[in-house]
Amino acid sequence: MRANRAALALAVGALTPALLLASPSFAATATTAASATAASTAAGDGSPYDTMTEDELRIAVARVLADESAGKAVRREAQEALDGTVDDLRAFLKTGLALAQDEDNSVAIARLLADPGSGKAVRREAGKALDGTAADRAAFLATGYRLARAEDDRVAVARILARTDISAALRAAASAALDGTPEDLRYFLEVGQYEV
Repeated sequence: MRANRAALALAVGALTPALLLASPSFAATATTAASATAASTAAGDGSPYDTMTEDELRIAVARVLADESAGKAVRREAQEALDGTVDDLRAFLKTGLALAQDEDNSVAIARLLADPGSGKAVRREAGKALDGTAADRAAFLATGYRLARAEDDRVAVARILARTDISAALRAAASAALDGTPEDLRYFLEVGQYEV
């Protein structure tokens, strides 16, 4: 077992740069794996992992571990799969990866809810995502959080504009931020308001 693990570690170390450059982001990998599994099951032809050799399965799981964006649950489950049997590797790639990614997404959303700096919109949308499906949680982290934070940032900038004791330069910068992108709003709140 140790010889296999050492050989695998050596192979992963040698292949990591190529794997990182060749593999898409982890969220896309998880979504693609889940979509491919669902599509092949719907078509009735089984999973693509059913025909892979043990070495191919180990390489696929090693790619997951090599991805720096993989969360704790994904890393834990991938390592358990590598320590297990061929069936464990297949089960991880078929369903375990998506379940572990959802666990990591749930933890990330819970952290946003616990953050005292999160605004009302972020808390509202994060709560909806936690109560929803795995796809809802992934969508919230991919785009929903950015949009909810922009809503909270707009409220914060509007509050600054509502004050009567601000300078004309600060008022102009706040107005420009409101007319800009979510990134402009964030920049204004974090940096821009202190520069004028």
